[in-house]
Amino acid sequence: MKVAVIGCGSIANSAHIPSYMNNPEAEIKYFCDIIPERAQKAVEEYGCGTAVVDYHEVLNDPEVQAVSVCTPNNMHPVIAMDALRAGKDVLCEKPAARTYAEALEMQKVQHETGHVLNIGVVNRFNDGVNRIKEYIDQGRLGNIHHVYASFRAHRSIPGLGGAFTTKAIAGGGALIDWGVHYLDIVMYCCGDPAVKTVSGEAFCKLGKDMKNYTYTSMWAEAGSDKENGVYDVDDSVTGLIRTSGPVITLNGAWAQNIGESETYIDFMGDKAGIRLHYGSDFTLYTTENGALVEYTPKFSMRNHFQNEIDAFIECIKTGKKLPSHIDTVIITAQMMQAIYDSSEQHREIVLNG
Repeated sequence: MKVAVIGCGSIANSAHIPSYMNNPEAEIKYFCDIIPERAQKAVEEYGCGTAVVDYHEVLNDPEVQAVSVCTPNNMHPVIAMDALRAGKDVLCEKPAARTYAEALEMQKVQHETGHVLNIGVVNRFNDGVNRIKEYIDQGRLGNIHHVYASFRAHRSIPGLGGAFTTKAIAGGGALIDWGVHYLDIVMYCCGDPAVKTVSGEAFCKLGKDMKNYTYTSMWAEAGSDKENGVYDVDDSVTGLIRTSGPVITLNGAWAQNIGESETYIDFMGDKAGIRLHYGSDFTLYTTENGALVEYTPKFSMRNHFQNEIDAFIECIKTGKKLPSHIDTVIITAQMMQAIYDSSEQHREIVLNG
């Protein structure tokens, strides 16, 4: 299957490209990037494909069946919808779009064209996450009444002053960049319950004075512009979401004045509870024979990006609808939009009350 990677930055090189290269049923025909050197570097490094600057060149090639969209968030809807209309199947990196309205437009075009549109919520292909989902589906936790998500770091704002911290490009900060994964895991494991009400506050505090922002290291520093750039996104967020299933609470921060990284999700049921250590294993807490018991299952963790790409190729061949389909992921887009709306309006947002 001939595929193309549009956007040759960090997520493409760390995840999408190697995963396609490892799949014997896929062949990368194009590397596309608005920075010609990036696309050419990919051709040279991976020893295949053609470097192009204009993604329309990719879409006009009838041999290309599928594309990965790995660009900044503002281009996700534009390229994904153009690709769908050109007859291509699409895997678009998370978040689907900057806003819920943009995500709805993407969903509409997917329905009109009938081609695949999956979003890069890669944790739905994570072996640990899927084990937790199995435990929940089997009833081992009982009734899950509350889930708490923590995605907090000390001072880890990425690319200060660049695309990550510019709302017009990214759509948001810590919530839309990190929180999207955590909320999606919660929804997936709990069976994608209907969202009823959302209340949240997003804060733009620690990174606002960019020139005096103190840190030890910065991811995506190559795209940083502390002198002339923009910082108008959330560096921390908190929220409470009522659903037809559990209540979800969250605390997230790219940057907080607490010197610990706290990245986990707690699933709290009336029979047992689970703490998922994000990106790692999990611990189950319960009672057995009148005693408190906890254990951490040991299992082999496959690369979830490889799982995701393999599933994408397979679903194109078979027509199977994946749990990362836009129809499912749209719920997370709606939740994040409601958190931002609640923060701006300082009130609770009712969705399906």
